[in-house]
Amino acid sequence: MTDSVVIAGGGLGASRLAENLRGNGFTAPITILSAESHPPYDRPPLSKSVLTADDGRTDLKAPDFYAESGIELRLDTRVVAVDPAAHHVVTEHGGQRTEVPYGTLVLATGLAPRPFPGDGADLAGVHMIRTYDDAVALRDEIGAAQRAVVIGAGFIGCEAAASLTTRGVDVTVIEPAPAPLAAALGEEIGGFVGRLHKEAGAAIRTGTGVTRLLGGDGRVSGVELDDRTVLPADLVVVGIGGYPDLAYLEGSGIEIADRPEGGGIACDERGRTGAPDVYAVGDAANWADAQGNRRRVEHWNHTVEQAVLVAAQIAEHPLPAPTVPYFWSDQYDLKVQLLGSPRAGDEVHVVDDDGRKFLAYYSRDGILTGVVGAGRVGKLMKTRPHLLIETPIADLLT
Repeated sequence: MTDSVVIAGGGLGASRLAENLRGNGFTAPITILSAESHPPYDRPPLSKSVLTADDGRTDLKAPDFYAESGIELRLDTRVVAVDPAAHHVVTEHGGQRTEVPYGTLVLATGLAPRPFPGDGADLAGVHMIRTYDDAVALRDEIGAAQRAVVIGAGFIGCEAAASLTTRGVDVTVIEPAPAPLAAALGEEIGGFVGRLHKEAGAAIRTGTGVTRLLGGDGRVSGVELDDRTVLPADLVVVGIGGYPDLAYLEGSGIEIADRPEGGGIACDERGRTGAPDVYAVGDAANWADAQGNRRRVEHWNHTVEQAVLVAAQIAEHPLPAPTVPYFWSDQYDLKVQLLGSPRAGDEVHVVDDDGRKFLAYYSRDGILTGVVGAGRVGKLMKTRPHLLIETPIADLLT
């Protein structure tokens, strides 16, 4: 066994973990194994600024950072198997398989986009947004498009809809739930987000799904809904979520969390899997909380904080202080922000709503669980200290 750290995956978690290891004085070899052709880049801009402007690359670090930091970055290299007993992973690059030994392994493989499950998913003009190349391919078609249908009103779908509307495309969003973002924020606040889109000119159709995609000559031309309505479309964006593609862990003995817990790689509260010297961070990692309840979170800041904590453990540094979960989503000219860990079923207390901008508290059993707002950055951030302790919601509403 070596003292080296091998990171499977080449996204935000991998980049931040490697950076923090070096920042903590860790001097042993670090290798990032990335299935992508690009160095680690930021994903949030893919559904936003990359679609609205020729912003080029969204690299997380300068191109020479990895070499200058003594971090080996192997691109186009996919991890296809893990052997914890032998302390090595098997990679595939250019048709060749190689065993890569590790002292510590960190799994940061992220999510794969969930494709449209019905007919027409392979038509030209049908797009998913998970990689930089996905976003560029969609951007290249926007200029010639007049009408687009976005399937799914989660964060990616809402952001893509806002970007396409901003580019002058006639957009319709299709969502089976009663409101956009209902699964994450609940119906009431999801309705506020839907209001932003309607004011900008996008159409929102909730409570309905898509049965199939229609097309001729190999290109999409329309979307058929559950009620047989057909919406013409030059472009279709599929934003129905992602899933941890963990086929590479088959036979490894590393536990996969149950689906009711969100699936993903089962970890304790510090990111350790059941296999010796193996951690997991990012969207595919399902960490336990202090009470042992597991939850998989797909937020940018969550991944950054996991990387900081795992790096501190590997480098044998003091662990960082607890932080408040934070997430944001840019839609049109407003920033939708979330602090804490609210659930869709929590009680919602709207404390500020001017018809466009808003602020709401979430509570469960009388205790503040989260704060969500749009265009209320200052007011939202002032609530952060209340989320670090158990705060009765009544204290904030008086």
